[in-house]
Amino acid sequence: MRSIAQARGALAALAELLPDTAERVAGEGTETVALDALAVDDIVLVRPGGRVPVDGTVVDGTADVDESMITGESRAVAKEPGDRVVAGTVAAGGSLRVRVTATGEGTALSGIMRMVAAAQASASRAQALADRAAAVLFYVALGSAAVTFAFWWLDGDRAGALTRMATVLVIACPHALGLAIPLVIAISTSLGARHGLLVKDRVALERARELDVVVFDKTGTLTRGAPALAAVSGADEAEVLRLAASVEADSEHPLGRSIVEGARARGVEPSRAEAFEALPGRGARARVDGREVTVGGPRMLAELGLDADPATDAWAREGRTVLHVVADGVVVGAVAVEDEVRPESAEAVERLHRMGLKVAMITGDAQAVADSVARRLGVDEVAAQVLPADKADAVRRFQAGGRRVAMVGDGVNDAPALATADVGIAIGAGTDVAVESAGIVLVRSDPRDVVGAVELSRATYRKMVQNLAWATAYNLVAIPVAAGVLVPWGLDLPMAVGAVVMSASTIIVAANAQLLRRLRLERAPSHDMTAATQPA
Repeated sequence: MRSIAQARGALAALAELLPDTAERVAGEGTETVALDALAVDDIVLVRPGGRVPVDGTVVDGTADVDESMITGESRAVAKEPGDRVVAGTVAAGGSLRVRVTATGEGTALSGIMRMVAAAQASASRAQALADRAAAVLFYVALGSAAVTFAFWWLDGDRAGALTRMATVLVIACPHALGLAIPLVIAISTSLGARHGLLVKDRVALERARELDVVVFDKTGTLTRGAPALAAVSGADEAEVLRLAASVEADSEHPLGRSIVEGARARGVEPSRAEAFEALPGRGARARVDGREVTVGGPRMLAELGLDADPATDAWAREGRTVLHVVADGVVVGAVAVEDEVRPESAEAVERLHRMGLKVAMITGDAQAVADSVARRLGVDEVAAQVLPADKADAVRRFQAGGRRVAMVGDGVNDAPALATADVGIAIGAGTDVAVESAGIVLVRSDPRDVVGAVELSRATYRKMVQNLAWATAYNLVAIPVAAGVLVPWGLDLPMAVGAVVMSASTIIVAANAQLLRRLRLERAPSHDMTAATQPA
């Protein structure tokens, strides 16, 4: 019972994260209210050192937020206006005003607690096997006791018949078999939760050890799912980037915003542009420092009758979006924008290879784009130009030949593929549908945590096998000895010794399960905590 209580300690620890009250902003001041009195769109004040009472978006203030109980990552994450925060996390170094987006059962913390509780209550194939074995052992014990009594009674040792019958019943107590699997699973589930792995389905965790192929959805899983500045060409790259960013500074187009953000990240500040004009399907135009500057794709160049910089041909072959920069009718350079590959993706692929697993990728992008990403990451197999409705069929193709496949995805269109795969793994920042279709959820939205899921599965299985082997071997040896098969050689097991041996067997199984706590999964740094807001 102590072992089970420790395993469920993660739930109790999560429940204690929420404060009892919150400070709701009212006019120029604040009022202290109970959490159930808060509503969506209320503004709450989180003071330095205080716990965030609800899920929400920062509207004012900056602070370093400790999200370790949600993500397992000890490093605090800087939060500023526009960032999301999660109930139960701790603000330090500043105060925050947070607009409520979810309360009570709708928070990420409540969702995590429900997942952990459901996983601990669900059954796995190994546990079902252990339960059947324990049930069979009950009848084996009764039958062995009856045979033992009858044999020694007929042999004339009537006192010995009663004693040995009782010893068989005592020593065959099925505690060890009954505890062999539940303890291991309870501990592994809470261990996974502490490392950002939410196990919704124990069968999924059990199957993860048998995987042959891990299939990643590209957009939003191996990549960030948003455009980012990748490269700049021209005689003066800084000037080309400044002109492009100046034109796009007033644009609402995602490509334009990515150019502006990329320029600022490289220390290039856009200039003030005048007479901005969007050119639908072609690009944008504005006056920068008295020069007529146009930024756009091949269609824009064709309309102007200009030739592209030959250096951009390689970008196009790699599937990057190329935007040419034209100043006063002359092509001065170009910028390349692409769906940014997560920096941790290559490491995730490498670790999976070291574990003996193949890595595949599914994407709706063109073959050139898919091949470019696959080369950079070291992906073994690629399925490109896959329509959302066909992703499940693509997973079935990877399963050909009896291969066991895990699918890692984040979108609504990944849900059928997640359900089709042997193991469905959802990125925590993904949609509710994807999360519901998966058996395992990665809270940190980091593909490296797939490695941790496989490690946890393999370690859990080893402990299951060890406990089952011990419990089975114990009964195979102990029951015949208790029945008196060694009496002709002078060994008659006393009933008291049988009770001690039975207790020792149970303790050994429980202690061995506890050793699973020593497992140290490789932790990935925390990135975007929107990952933790979706499982609710």
